[in-house]
Amino acid sequence: MNAQPGPQSGGIPPVPPRWTVLIGSRSFGQLFPEHITELERAGCAVVPNPIGRALNENELLRALDGVDAIITGTDELTARVIESASQLKTIVKHGVGLETIDLAAARARGIVVSFTPGTIHDSVADLTMALLLALARKIVPAHLSTRLGSWKPFFGMELRDATLGLVGLGRIGQAVCVRARAFGMGVLACDPYPNEGFAAEHDVTFVSLAELLKASDVVSLHAAAEQVPGALIGHDELRLMKPGALLINTARGQLVDEAALAAALRDNRLGGAGIDAFVNEPPVGSPLLGLDNVVLTPHLGGRTQGGQRRMGEMAIENCLRALRGEMPLYAV
Repeated sequence: MNAQPGPQSGGIPPVPPRWTVLIGSRSFGQLFPEHITELERAGCAVVPNPIGRALNENELLRALDGVDAIITGTDELTARVIESASQLKTIVKHGVGLETIDLAAARARGIVVSFTPGTIHDSVADLTMALLLALARKIVPAHLSTRLGSWKPFFGMELRDATLGLVGLGRIGQAVCVRARAFGMGVLACDPYPNEGFAAEHDVTFVSLAELLKASDVVSLHAAAEQVPGALIGHDELRLMKPGALLINTARGQLVDEAALAAALRDNRLGGAGIDAFVNEPPVGSPLLGLDNVVLTPHLGGRTQGGQRRMGEMAIENCLRALRGEMPLYAV
């Protein structure tokens, strides 16, 4: 497996390669190519993603041959892949979701797994509010109508005094809460590990998932997919939601039964949905694609310059520490 050397600057010669690092994440080094250079200067031969998308199991069986580390996005790091990667020392998640990594298999092999929490929570929270506002004020249909020469009035939902239900109150959920409170929204939350201190400070009430779905005008998902067996929101859960309520998912596509959601939207039982994460990405054939009462984005919650810079820097630090035999900043 041949790696191409990255650009050098300042006349400082690179360190001779000691390790081989495969880049699975499509976004690592995209905005900041200096992140690739930093790995090379630290003694890594960097192998770019050979496919241009997340690698599946069979592709990884070949791609990880002779590789010491992978900086991964949503690559299929199954038990079979991990057990066959005889040289692999560390798996570095360029992000936070760990559902595509078989953590038990990695532990059994002594492979260090790390991730990059706290780097993109503001970015994802911003997008969550953007989707919420777009749906509440019908910005997309109003934009399209105006471009076509119409001057049709669109009546939307005012956020003040509306209730936001946060399914998950970790870093991202908390950041969304702060933004929503600034708009005058009341906030409910459902979380298996309730942060009572944050809730008290920001006037958040913890309730069960069923209670949250029944009482919320807007439901926003921020749960970790690896903690949820199957879809969290399906036919039964959607039936509990208020007529005309909005659903936002900037977490993981696996949290939502897309067929059930599409049916609820077609029947106008829900007012709309803002979706940034899909079961399959890209979402070819998704029943959500043909609906008018949705706002769909291509999993870009963490794709801001600041977020990508911070996430890349932490991934590099985690990777190099593990390769040197040290503890990463955020080991799983």
